[in-house]
Amino acid sequence: MTPIASSLSALVKLRAERPEAVAEAAARRKRRRLVRRPGDRLMIVAADHPARGALAVGDRSFAMANRFELLERLRLALSRPGVDGVLASADVLDDLLLLGALEDKVVMGSMNRGGLAGAAFELDDRFTGHRPDDLVRHGFDAGKLLLRIDHDDPGSLNTLHAAARTIDAMAAHRLPVFVEPFLCRRVDGRLRNDLAPAAVATSIAIASGLAGTSAYTWLKVPVTDEPEAMARVMEASTLPAVLLGGEVGDDQDAAYGRWRDALRLPTVRGLVAGRSLLYPADGDVAHAVDTAVSLLGRGEEG
Repeated sequence: MTPIASSLSALVKLRAERPEAVAEAAARRKRRRLVRRPGDRLMIVAADHPARGALAVGDRSFAMANRFELLERLRLALSRPGVDGVLASADVLDDLLLLGALEDKVVMGSMNRGGLAGAAFELDDRFTGHRPDDLVRHGFDAGKLLLRIDHDDPGSLNTLHAAARTIDAMAAHRLPVFVEPFLCRRVDGRLRNDLAPAAVATSIAIASGLAGTSAYTWLKVPVTDEPEAMARVMEASTLPAVLLGGEVGDDQDAAYGRWRDALRLPTVRGLVAGRSLLYPADGDVAHAVDTAVSLLGRGEEG
């Protein structure tokens, strides 16, 4: 499909003068199955961080604040062989729709973005992003929700309840929903995810049991801080799962190694990574994405 906006400057003009173009682009978009062939693994690029006010990458506090740069990096990543799709908030997906970057891609809408990074209400994570009906109306392929649980914060219960009902609604539409669960706690006022094997296994068990059916539920899970324990951790559920990328620090090769080992586990069906691929330390987005694709064991099949 010829993009409605041929450039970023045309995109800005179009947004101001013809807002209905977003719906037109969504209606025309060529769709694909989430999993095309038996045994396929997914490679999804994530860009839903800015909607939560999380703009930092490493020691660069506002790395993701430049939307034009982010879109260029996303377009490059989505053009690489083997990349299946993107996870993002509505504003980013609308931009990519108008730029024609979502053709034949898995489009995953980010649903709960109300728990702003660093806010006192961070764990009362309201669903301020895509609703299930929005995903259906735009012809998107899946949704994603973050589920952080702190036993000392009553806001976690609101998020648990809202997550369960959202999973129900997604199942009613027969749309996959990717649930990203963490047990967490506040340390010196900041929220920290517990990546110990027992904590990750517990969060997986909780997420798997939400809602009236798990038929359309996928999990989005981290590699634990003891990577050798991942096989035991993933035995907590039979649900299909993807690994999340997260911050990888300076040792990108070590992160790739952890991902490669975890991708061999039977329930792990892919990788969803964002900042580590879009803003690699060496600046080479194409190389970072191609390396991640190679970990899936399919080379450049697409």
